[in-house]
Amino acid sequence: MQALADPPGVGTAETVRRWVRHSETDTAARAGVASEKSAESQRLRRENTEVKRDNAILKRDNAILTAASAFFATEIAPPHR
Repeated sequence: MQALADPPGVGTAETVRRWVRHSETDTAARAGVASEKSAESQRLRRENTEVKRDNAILKRDNAILTAASAFFATEIAPPHR
């Protein structure tokens, strides 16, 4: 690490170690915040997909019930003329 820290502007060996740890965490090579965030992100994507599917089903069902209500309303009480 010290050999990498020697070029001007790099800093100390500890700076290089921190960069390596951040890089490993970001690439999920090391367990850390990034891998936890990745798992949470995947869970939220699955949940979002499920909610979108449920929402589409509810919209379809609402359209069917609206049409059925209109039909039965005219059958039960025909409009007065």
